[in-house]
Amino acid sequence: MTDRHEVAVVRWPDRDPGAQPQEGPAELLAAYHLRTQAEKGEAVAGVDNLPERYRAEIADPEAAFAADVVLLALGGDAGNAGDAAVGCLVVTDPVEGRAEIKRLWTDPAYRGRGVASGLVRAALAWAARSGVRTLRLSVWEWRTDAIALYERLGFTVTASWDERERLVCMERAV
Repeated sequence: MTDRHEVAVVRWPDRDPGAQPQEGPAELLAAYHLRTQAEKGEAVAGVDNLPERYRAEIADPEAAFAADVVLLALGGDAGNAGDAAVGCLVVTDPVEGRAEIKRLWTDPAYRGRGVASGLVRAALAWAARSGVRTLRLSVWEWRTDAIALYERLGFTVTASWDERERLVCMERAV
């Protein structure tokens, strides 16, 4: 995937230490959770004030997502090595042919460059290779840009499997 800047999607952690970006998804996850809390009207002063389950993801993403697939978008400006994590996405371990996309986040400086769509396409490709029949996700109703992205990529709104209000559930056959 190319644009004004080179962006590559990789699985994290790559078992080849030389292929790892300097930073994993922790900083992106922190930004995601802080922004989500603020959008829900529950803004917190920093990562230390997030709910424990979110702090655990940020503190040790490899342990938090040990059974899942974590994809990172790596990018950089001209002259940069291109190994900075600029986007992330988690695909849960499949259950009965179904997996779920979680934690899609793009660094605001890289939005509008195809990072999120590249991550979702990579998740769809992984799901197809892994025998997943359905990929699903949930998204807050106020994230209209994300909903539009998912719809462009073939996801449709479906009955909710989550009891939280204002959450839109979507799925797509793989």
